[in-house]
Amino acid sequence: MFRDNGLMTSHPISSAALRGAVDLSTLNQPNPPTGAAAGDGLVIEGTDGGFQAVVSGSQSVPAVVVLWSARLPASADFVEVMASVTASYEGRFQLVSVNVDANPGLLQAFQVQSVPVTLGLVAGQPVPLFAGAQSPEQVGVYIDELLKLATEHGVTGRVTPPAAVQEQVEPELPPLHQEAFDAIERDDLDAAADAYTRALAANPADDDAAVGLAQVKLMARTADVDQKAARAAAAAAPADIAAQMLVADLDVSGGHVEDAFTRLIDVVRATEADERETVRQHLVELFAVVGTHDERVQKARRALMSALF
Repeated sequence: MFRDNGLMTSHPISSAALRGAVDLSTLNQPNPPTGAAAGDGLVIEGTDGGFQAVVSGSQSVPAVVVLWSARLPASADFVEVMASVTASYEGRFQLVSVNVDANPGLLQAFQVQSVPVTLGLVAGQPVPLFAGAQSPEQVGVYIDELLKLATEHGVTGRVTPPAAVQEQVEPELPPLHQEAFDAIERDDLDAAADAYTRALAANPADDDAAVGLAQVKLMARTADVDQKAARAAAAAAPADIAAQMLVADLDVSGGHVEDAFTRLIDVVRATEADERETVRQHLVELFAVVGTHDERVQKARRALMSALF
C-alpha cells in the first residue's frame, strides 16, 4: 500500500539535478503517441506505452509529472491542485498525470514508495521536486525554480492549447521550400540542398532557406557515420580538423550542442590561417542549425570572438 509522506521543505533546484539516477530509457514506446500522450493540452495522462513521447517533448517544453494512486483519494485530489497551478502558468510547462496503479513500468522506473510524488522533466532528464500534497503557493516555489533551470538549459517552449491549435492555419510554403521539404520526405538530401540553394540565390535574405540548407547539410554529413569510430578518430588526432568537425556535427545532431560548440572553439584557438577559417565557417553553420536566437549560440558567439581576437 502506498503512503502519503506529507510535505517536504522547498529548496532551490540546481543544474546538478539533471544528473539524476532515474533511467527512463527502459520505458518502451511500442506505438506512435496519440491524444493526450502526444501532448495536445496543458494537462495530459502519462502511460507506460506513451511516456517516451513525454520525455521527448521535454526537450522543448518543461514537464511536471505527478504520480498518484487511485487507492489514495487524497493523492488524486492533489492532481486537481496541480492542474489549477498549471493553468496559471499559461503553457510554460505541461502537467503529466500518472496513475501508478495502471502504469507499473513508471512505478518501477521512478522507484515510487509513496504518493503523491512530483518531479520535473527538462531536456529529457528527471528533476526531483517534492513528495506529498502541497498548497498552490508551495507548489509555485518549486515550479519557479524548475522553470529557471529549464531556461538555463534552453528549454523555453510553451504548450499550445487545443483551441489555439485548431485555429492555426498552416501557411503555404514558397515553391522552392516545398520542393526541399518534399525531397527530405523522400530522403533525397542532395535535391533538398539544391532547392534551398536556388532559394538563396533568388533571395539572399531568405533566412529560412539558409537554416534549411544548413540542416540538410548536417543531415548529409552525419548520415551512416559510425559514431564510435568517428569519436575514436577525433580523440586520436586532436589536430585533425575534419575529424573534430565531424564529431561536432554528431554532437549537434544528438542534442549535445554546447559540447559541439566548445570543441570547435577550442580548435579555433589551436589553428591558424585557412584551417582556422574553415573551422570558424563550420561553427557558424552549426549556429544556423541550432538557431541564432538560442542562448547557447549567443554564448558561443562571444566565446568565438574571444578565441579569434
